[in-house]
Parts: sequence; structure tokens; C-alpha cells
Amino acid sequence: MRPSTRPARRDAGNPTSTTVLGCLRPGPRATAALAAAVTAATALPLAAPQLTRRFVDDAIGGASTRHLMFVAVGYLALTVAGQGARTLTAWLASRLAWDGTNRLRERLAEHALGLDLGFHGRRTPGELIERVDGDVVAIAEFVVAFLLDVVAGALLLAGVLVVMLSVEPRVGALLLAYCAAIGLAMAQAQRLAVPAAARSRAKYAALFGDIEERLAGLEDIRANGAGEHAVRRVHRASGRKYRAEFRSERIGSGLLAGTSVAFAAGTALVLALAAWARQSGTLTVGTAVLLFQYTQMVRTPFERLIDQLRQYQAALAGVARVRDLLSQRRTLPEPADPRPLPASGPLDLRFDRVDFAYADDDAPVLSGIDLTLAPGETLGLVGRTGSGKTTIARLVLRLYDPTGGTVRVGGLDLRHADPDSVRRRIGVVTQDVQLFTASVRDNLTLFRPALADDRRLRDILAEVGLGAWLADLPDGLDTALGGDAVGVSAGEAQLLAFARTLLTDPGLVVLDEASSRLDPATERRIEEVVDRLLADRTGVLIAHRLSSLARVDVVAVVDGGRIVEFGRREELAADPGSRFARLLSAAGVAR
Repeated sequence: MRPSTRPARRDAGNPTSTTVLGCLRPGPRATAALAAAVTAATALPLAAPQLTRRFVDDAIGGASTRHLMFVAVGYLALTVAGQGARTLTAWLASRLAWDGTNRLRERLAEHALGLDLGFHGRRTPGELIERVDGDVVAIAEFVVAFLLDVVAGALLLAGVLVVMLSVEPRVGALLLAYCAAIGLAMAQAQRLAVPAAARSRAKYAALFGDIEERLAGLEDIRANGAGEHAVRRVHRASGRKYRAEFRSERIGSGLLAGTSVAFAAGTALVLALAAWARQSGTLTVGTAVLLFQYTQMVRTPFERLIDQLRQYQAALAGVARVRDLLSQRRTLPEPADPRPLPASGPLDLRFDRVDFAYADDDAPVLSGIDLTLAPGETLGLVGRTGSGKTTIARLVLRLYDPTGGTVRVGGLDLRHADPDSVRRRIGVVTQDVQLFTASVRDNLTLFRPALADDRRLRDILAEVGLGAWLADLPDGLDTALGGDAVGVSAGEAQLLAFARTLLTDPGLVVLDEASSRLDPATERRIEEVVDRLLADRTGVLIAHRLSSLARVDVVAVVDGGRIVEFGRREELAADPGSRFARLLSAAGVAR
């Protein structure tokens, strides 16, 4: 795959078909080179039958062997040159197609990564991979076929008809009418073929998504003996894909067979007409051979069009699905006048009568949330699973916008804040750390070259207790992690996540109790890093275990999407009538 030569750009308007065409459109020089190659690939085959006619007529007329050899060599040269031009056309078409579709992949990937969590929650990674890559591959294959077979074939067809009309108008007129009838029939056939191909592509994407889900849950499936059920699910998805593919193939094969029969009949008719003209003395043997060759040349573009019909169907379906993906809009609008959060120091946090509900569900998730956190304070969020703690954290990170009220960080409504500033000044560490198959450096910087100061990376790794670990790696910061490379324990992965956050020096940190799944020794090590991370920073800690709240300044007890208790930790813990005190007692945690 060729790398793209143009940078991806943001989607600034409503996506239309011009978005796809804009990515695929080549530059003027490439267009000129391709046009020259296509012209040569068309003109050279058209000239070759003229030499065949001359050879036959001259041979019948008693021409010398030398003369006939000269004509034969000329025919061979034209044939070789025509094949060379077609090869050059194929190479240029492939290069331009992959350059263009790589730009389209970048556009789709950037757009998909910029969509909200709600969109990704409704679609599996496997489905999105098929949408971003599989559909684009179908478009790329068609672009090559279009330039090589459709454009070149159409030019060749037009050239053949013009020559035949000039050589023998009656045969040329008959062939023109015949081609028009077959072309009309093919156009009508698309009404059946394209929807069938679209259904096939959709079932293919669903199968990818289903397989991805099963692979992601492989450990649980095997441990709980659900393998047979998972196989049945994949089998049913495969069956739906097979039936859709079979229908699409049946339509395409029927068109190919029908076209072959039609052209066989057309060739027989042209030969009969040529034989009649020969007997009447108006046609030479060489001209009859020429008409036969041109008739066969007319058949070739149509057969190539039928051969490429499946790619054409898949490409149309792919374009429709690409446009559908690009039509998905962010529900988080970009601020008209983005303002940065304070560049340094801890950030205050305030929720003012915040309500939230998901766009596809009117049921309230949060209702009337009020809380204030001063710069440098740490808030502990307590509540049952599903009470709304994680949603509050996501609002802090501006992964969602409230449906009512305001979330302010550093005194600024997050809806008016510069998104880059939000990502830089608000950090997050969760239990589920994602490590990429990449170097230690890239895993720390998340592929941001501006942060790749090796001395600072080493200092931060030492700060979180990974200095000795780094020293033992074979290639230091260049050591590859993940896949078949160096493995990382759960504790080391959590410490790498803390190092990522420290690298950006945020003013507010959201922690989803990152030590709850670790052994006691590793947990103590991480708790020390948490203390360093929260020093001189504002923190929001989602508590799964109440023992982790010893360091927080204030506590919010969340129940049913509401804050039912809020106050200083020491005051709530000392009040036996508070909800927080009762929770501590039930959990056996010292106050």
C-alpha cells in the first residue's frame, strides 16, 4: 500500500459525494500522464487490424514475401506497443487509485476517531475496520478497473464503431444498434445488481463485527464453556453473508452469461453480412477479416465491463457506506470562539444544575447535579454501579455535554473551551489501560512528537517507579511493547498510564481507581504514585473501594443520578447519621 502524499484534513462541512471525489482526484501531471497512456492503449490496437487487412489483400494479390514480412513485423510492433501501453496504464491507474484511496482512509479514520462515544458504543471495532478499510479497498479496486477497462474500453469501443462505419456503413450501423441495445440492457440490470451488492457488503461488515466481539471475549467464552454458542453465532452471521453474496454473484453471473450469448449472436450476424457483401463483390477478403477483428474488439470492452460489474457494485455500495459514515456528525459542537483553560496550576471544578440524558434515550441519567471543587482539592465519587459516577467523570472530560446546566473547569464553560486545551489540561487514568503495539516512547506520548523529549520521558518513568524497568529493557525507550514484543504486567501498565498523565502536566485529573485489580504490594506502589500525581492538582476519584478515599478532601454520594450527600470527608465520616459514614461502617473501613 502506498503512503498518502497529502495530509488528512478536518471535516468542515456536510459530507457529499464531492468529499470522496476530492480524495480520489489526481493532480494535473498525473492526469496528463494517465490520459496519454490511455490514448496510446486505445489507438495502437485500433491500428493493428488495418495491417491485417493489408496483409491478407496483398497476399491474395501476389505481393512479395519481403513486403508481407514487413507488414507482419509492423503488426507485431503495434501489438507489443499496445500491450506496453496497457501495462503502463494499469501501473499508473493502480498508483493513482491507491494514493487517492489512502487519502480517503485518512479522512475516514480521522472522522471516525472524532465521533462521540455514543456512536462508537453502537458499533463494534470490527465493523468500523470494515467501513474504513474494506469499503475503501472496494473503491480502489473499482477505480483501477474504471480507468483501465471502463474508460479505455469506452474509447476503444467508440474508435471501433467510427472505423467500421467508415469502412462498411451497413455493418457499422448494425453493430452500433446492437451495442446500444446491449448497453441499455446492462444499465437496466444495475437496478438489481447494485442493491444486492450493497446488502452483501453490509452482511460482510456485520460478520467482521461479530467475529471481533467473539475474539475480544475469548477468555470468558472459553472459561465458561460458551464456545459452542459463539460458534453458532458466527455460523449464523456467515450464513447471512453467504446468502447475500450468493444472490449478488448469481445476478452478476447471469449478466455475464447473457452478454456472452448476445455477442456470439451479434458476431454471427456481422459475419453473415460480411459474407453477403463479399459475394456481391463490394468487400475484399482483407476487409472481411478486418470487420471480424473489429467485431471481436467490440466484444472485449463489454466483457470487461461485465467482468468488473461486481467491483462496480461493491464500489457503489462502498461509496454509499463511506458517505453514510462521513454523514455521522459529532454531538459535541466545536466552540465558535474557543478559549484555553488556564495554562498552569490546579483547576477548579463546578457543576451548576447539570442534567444529562443520552441522545437515543430520554431517560435521565443525571439530574440537578451541583458540586464545587476548589483548586487543589480531591473529590471522591461514591455510589452503586450505574448510579452515574462514570457519567459525571465523562462530563468533566467533555466526552459528553450536559443536556442541562453547565460544567465549568478553571472558571470556563467546557462548551466554550478549546478542545486541545481540554485534552492537555485534564488528564485521566482508568483501570483498563490501553497499550499499543509500539515503542515505549510512543506508548508514553501517544504518538505526539512534541512530547518526545527523551530526558523528560526517562525522568517521568523514574518518578513513577519504572526507572529500573526501563534500564532492563533491551532498547530503552525504543523497545517495542505488545504483540510478540516485550510483555508488560498489569502493575507496569498502570504505572505507564500514570506516566502518560504526568507527561502533559494536567491541572485536573480523573482517576477511575486504577489500583482496584492489583495485588497488595503493587497496589501500595501505585498508591504512592497517585499521591504524587494529585499533589498540587485537582482530582476526581471514582471510588469502587471505600478504603481508597482516605486521601480525598470532599465526598459526593451519588444515587439514581443525583448527589444525595456532599461534604468534607472528615465531617461526613464523623457524622454517624450520614450516608457516607454508614457506607464506611458497612464496608468495615475505619473512619
